[in-house]
Amino acid sequence: MSDRNADSDGVVVIGLGRFGSHLAESLNALGHEVLAIDDNPQQVQKWSAQLAQVAQADSTNGEALRQLGVAELPRVVVAIGASVEASVLTVLALVELGVPQIWARATSTQHAKILEAVGAQHVIFPEAETGERLAHLIVSRMLDFVEFEGAFAIAKMRVPQPLVGGAITEAWLLNRHGVRVVGVKRTTEDRFHYVSEGLELCPDDIIIVEGAIEQVQRFSTLT
Repeated sequence: MSDRNADSDGVVVIGLGRFGSHLAESLNALGHEVLAIDDNPQQVQKWSAQLAQVAQADSTNGEALRQLGVAELPRVVVAIGASVEASVLTVLALVELGVPQIWARATSTQHAKILEAVGAQHVIFPEAETGERLAHLIVSRMLDFVEFEGAFAIAKMRVPQPLVGGAITEAWLLNRHGVRVVGVKRTTEDRFHYVSEGLELCPDDIIIVEGAIEQVQRFSTLT
């Protein structure tokens, strides 16, 4: 992993229990490089045949994470569920390494508060989420995402930079990006409303987009 940098689309998943392994598989299916880490040699052996990069390490040890190249990747998901202590100490180690985006699994509201206090930017409750949905959110700028029958999606996101200040039309969006913008919420408004033809989008607008999963995902990452 030493040739990776902060612009990489790679994701580190720490903890290969049911949730972590499902998430790692989902990220891999989306075409993202995954570095999976677990301290259990049996889990590492089990998943090494299915994931390209699996390593055995103590994730609470910052130096061990550094040697694996974790600090060079922009996103880390702490999927540890069996030990609150290990989860919190792992987040602390990632913060000290300067990881830009830390997603962490919480098993209770108290656990969530601790994770946020020590530096996790995103707290996950797996019981209320699916690996596929989180995979899409983690690797994009989407704020929310709903998938229908593995092909169609509706997502909430901030306006992609190239669309700011331009007047959008349904025909142009469909021809250029294969999506429709069906709703918008301004910073001065408290609810979404339907998009009018030729609407000029502002930088802080939140929009609702629909389309094929791949096209929605691609649209959300426009720069």
